Amino acid sequence: MNPETALVPPRRMNTTGNGSIVAGEFVMTSQNFQHIADMLYADAGIELPQSKAMLVYSRLAKRLRELQFSSFNEYCDFAAGPNGAAERRKMLSALTTNVTSFFRENHHFEHLKTVALPPLLQSAQKGDRVRIWSAGCSTGQEPYSIALTLLGMEPKAAQLDIRILATDIDPQVLKFGARGVYEEAALSAVPPELKRTYFSPADTESAQEWRVGEVPRKLISFMELNLNGHWPMKGRFDIIFCRNVVIYFSTQTQQAIWSNMAQKLMPGSWLYIGHSERVSGAATPDFTSAGITTYRYKAKATS
Repeated sequence: MNPETALVPPRRMNTTGNGSIVAGEFVMTSQNFQHIADMLYADAGIELPQSKAMLVYSRLAKRLRELQFSSFNEYCDFAAGPNGAAERRKMLSALTTNVTSFFRENHHFEHLKTVALPPLLQSAQKGDRVRIWSAGCSTGQEPYSIALTLLGMEPKAAQLDIRILATDIDPQVLKFGARGVYEEAALSAVPPELKRTYFSPADTESAQEWRVGEVPRKLISFMELNLNGHWPMKGRFDIIFCRNVVIYFSTQTQQAIWSNMAQKLMPGSWLYIGHSERVSGAATPDFTSAGITTYRYKAKATS
């Protein structure tokens, strides 16, 4: 998600005369910042170092104006109060940056097409189920890229028992993804034949927007999910994409997520992670590196 821009650009300072750690129209003390960081960690497991104070100020100042608060003291009291759950969700949306694109880190989609999917499609054509999870799907380009890869290999994929689960903690980006309307520039990495087949001009005021077609949509289900909370899915997955998500979590939380994902993978299945991420912790022996940020899950030996 793009940063909210404050009307008065803040200037980073240690402290100001009124005790604010950022100069601007609102007072934000170090205690206010820590309160916000604690709420973000409690709700989502995301760590927020004090070096991000200017970012927090600039992205939340708009919320203070909309709520007609005069300081971050008032805002924190409201967000932490009994009626603050909805505001904490808006806070989360404002403070998490969703950077994504179609076919981002394309080497994963090449591996998907040439290695991971061919045997799974053969199984699906015999009636077997195939399940893929896009964890931290943001505004939907990742799960749609997976669906387009599938359809490029098997145009009847949506008629088989193949489904893609797309999850994110932010309900706003999920709405955007489910809507499936993107600007012309966002589709630059989509192969022309797939664009012609599976996109159509959107019925909007802008002539430069395209809507994802019914067939790719049929493959995908969007669902709100906190990776740091309960995972309600009962079945296991053949492929998981979890890219550029865990970098926001503490080391302990990252290791817990990898261990939980190991429990959600079929033997011999695949895990794709972000370019700056590594599988770590107790789950490490369960995975074998199979290329750049690509892992294969190994079944544990049974006694």
